[in-house]
Amino acid sequence: MIHRTVAYVAIMATLLCTGMAPAAAAYPDKPVRIVVPNPPGGAVDVVTRKIAQKLTEQTGQSFVVENKPGASGTIGTSQVVNAVADGYTLLANDNSYTTLPYVFKKLNWDHQTALVPIAPFAFSPVVLGVKADSRFKDLASLVSYAKAHPGEVTFGTGGPGSSPHFAAEAFQQAAGIKLMHVPYKGAGEAMVGLLSGSVDLLVVSTPTALAPVKGKQMRLLGISGKSRVDVFPDVPTFAEAGVPAFSLFNWSGLAAPKGTPADVVTRLQAEIHKALLAPDMKSFLASMGAQPGNMDSPAFAQLIQRETAQWAPVAQRAQIEKQ
Repeated sequence: MIHRTVAYVAIMATLLCTGMAPAAAAYPDKPVRIVVPNPPGGAVDVVTRKIAQKLTEQTGQSFVVENKPGASGTIGTSQVVNAVADGYTLLANDNSYTTLPYVFKKLNWDHQTALVPIAPFAFSPVVLGVKADSRFKDLASLVSYAKAHPGEVTFGTGGPGSSPHFAAEAFQQAAGIKLMHVPYKGAGEAMVGLLSGSVDLLVVSTPTALAPVKGKQMRLLGISGKSRVDVFPDVPTFAEAGVPAFSLFNWSGLAAPKGTPADVVTRLQAEIHKALLAPDMKSFLASMGAQPGNMDSPAFAQLIQRETAQWAPVAQRAQIEKQ
């Protein structure tokens, strides 16, 4: 018996030394947590929950979405950045991540390296919307009036430094006009401000505009992109409407803490790509005027770096004050 025990230990030691030990469990082998650093019901939250459902179906493991809003998304992001880098705590982020260096004097993590971009879920056009009975019937009339009356036309946002704030500032600079910013405590309040007539316009993503447009409460004057979208076929592109320099797109996607194993990132990227090819996912995104985010991890990382740099002149010219 002693001889057999010694022999077994020797064999196992040999296997370990030669890399022939039993393989570790394949990822994922337990539930995965996806943190959305925004309130429930927003565009990022809605798309992430649909993706999480598909990943759960494809892998056989639960992908659970948790909302951790606050401080322009930094509360939820910080939780993921400081989590164990094993692929079981992930972040669903969007364009707002690229504006953070211009919103805060200091972040609690390295903006460029603390996260590993995995893959984007979707790209959504940006629209400029007014109240259904607005005096502005098209973009040309709005731009013309704003040039003649600087600072009189108002736009609402969910707060200073929010993505819609940056988007509206970029629009002003592209159109050569000056608008007045009216910040609210959230995107929902900003929409109420528009529909009540308290502000003249909003610059938002297509998913945000869907319900009020279908309810005939909101009218769109322009949409970003090279061509019109099926969900808003009568809305001209900004180029068609006379502001070709405004071409901003919103995106949402998945990221992991720095140090997450490369094979885990590759697996997640492949599963997201598979999910985006599913007919029901394509229909879901098309219904919001969005397109699948067909991009690998390195390309996604380059997109984030490029977009972060592009916001610098916008923030400087708009004099956005850091918190």
